[in-house]
Amino acid sequence: MGKKGKGTGSFGKRRNKTHTTCRRCGRKSYHIQKSTCSACGFPAPRKRTYQWGQKAIRRKTTGTGRMRYLKDLPRRFKNGFQEGTEARKQNTA
Repeated sequence: MGKKGKGTGSFGKRRNKTHTTCRRCGRKSYHIQKSTCSACGFPAPRKRTYQWGQKAIRRKTTGTGRMRYLKDLPRRFKNGFQEGTEARKQNTA
């Protein structure tokens, strides 16, 4: 049968999931028994990053996602964070 070692024959017996989706980063890296994420380090307050993984940092850094809040900030800062005002009518010349 060939199910003794950890080679080809043993792969059919593997049916337990060690990792599930992480609440913080959304990757399938949350170790169920350890209760930690191998990608972002959740539930630790600081995000897991290492200097030897420059490429990984580049993939996850600010600007790689939608930036729903941050993308409006430069424009709002330029106008002094004004709120509740209406645009002036432009005179048609």
